[in-house]
Amino acid sequence: MSIKANSKKNNDYTVPILFGVFAVLMVVMITALCIPKTPEFVPPAFEAAAVQGTPEVEESMGYTELYKEGMAYRVSVCGVPTVDGQDLTVYFTNTEGNEKYLKLRVLDTDGNILGETGLLNPGEYVKTVTLTKTLAAGENLKLKIMGYEPETYESAGSVSLNVTVGGISE
Repeated sequence: MSIKANSKKNNDYTVPILFGVFAVLMVVMITALCIPKTPEFVPPAFEAAAVQGTPEVEESMGYTELYKEGMAYRVSVCGVPTVDGQDLTVYFTNTEGNEKYLKLRVLDTDGNILGETGLLNPGEYVKTVTLTKTLAAGENLKLKIMGYEPETYESAGSVSLNVTVGGISE
């Protein structure tokens, strides 16, 4: 009789222990499902100041189209941008006929981001980029142009251009 009594005593603890293990497993599973594994992708915003068309730019600003065989897009920008306070005049243009969205990022010589545009649709341009600091004539910058696939926002390649601020905008 002592064997049965001892066996019944063990059974009294089995159910609460199994319930406790089950509850802990449920909490772990719910927590794992609720914590996001990767942040949700948010596509870049489109440029609010975008203008439809092609700008007329003074020859002294070195406005030119950038394209090399094999590039996924054509782009035009000033090779000699000017400043007015914290606005850098670049006439960044996503050439009509492109099939990519484009964005411009302005970097200092250390690679710090000074300003950037939103996305431009093909056939749009933006005259200026607002910077985080005021620049002087003669300062060196890097203009990084990034292309994006319209449906997926995957990279369509990038190109960088080293420029020197040409002067104060009039």
